[in-house]
Formats: sequence, C-alpha cells, structure tokens
Amino acid sequence: MSIQYFMAYYAAYVALSLGITVWVGNTLSKNGLVFLVENFEGREELARSVNHLLLVGFYLINVGFITLMLRYGGRPDGLVEAVEYLSTKIGLVVVLLGIMHFTNMYVLMRFRKSALFGFVGPKTLTRTAAGRTVPIGS
Repeated sequence: MSIQYFMAYYAAYVALSLGITVWVGNTLSKNGLVFLVENFEGREELARSVNHLLLVGFYLINVGFITLMLRYGGRPDGLVEAVEYLSTKIGLVVVLLGIMHFTNMYVLMRFRKSALFGFVGPKTLTRTAAGRTVPIGS
C-alpha cells in the first residue's frame, strides 16, 4: 500500500474514534447531569462541577488512547486488512468508553454510600433572626 492509503487509514481511524468519543462524551454529560444531581442530593452546582471534570478527564484519557493506538497494530496490505484493522482499533476505543462509563457509575454509587459523602453532602440551611443563612449544626 502506498503512503496515501496509510494516511487515509489513519485519518479515518482518528476521525471516527474522535467522533464517537465526542458523541459519547456529550451524551453522557447531558444525561449524566440528572444522575449526578440526584447522587449529590440536589446540589446542582456541585453536580455540574463534577460533571465537567468527568467530561474533561474522559476526553483526555480517550484522546490519549486514540493517539497511542496509532502506533500499535500491523500495517494493512490491502483494503480488506485496512477495514479489519480499523474496526479492531475503533472497537477497542468503544470498549474503553464503555469500561470508563461503568467504572464512573460504580465509583459514584460507592461514593454516595460512603462516609466521605457526609463531608460534601448537602447541608440543611436555616435562617437566623439576623437574616443570615447558616447550616444547622454550625
């Protein structure tokens, strides 16, 4: 295969992998916010912050994995091998995305049930006679 075919193969891999990554990241971020707000018992600001941090980490890990995978695997000798290699590499990216998603869900559920959640969990607020809002128990 000539260099043009290799470049087309690499470009297809990067474009498809990044496209899938962005689509999955945006979908998880949009739909995951509801889960995070519930998980953090209504603390929407905290949920939005965690959601954004998870999305940034998600993109960093996946873009790093996608670029590292450019180096690995054989060089296809024909169109059939190129399609097979492309599907294998993209399949690995999709499996990584799924593993990351379920790992995040598991960690968040465990965090909700842990004693650490009490440190960031919602505080019940009350108003004092002076009009200040303070957490109960302060």
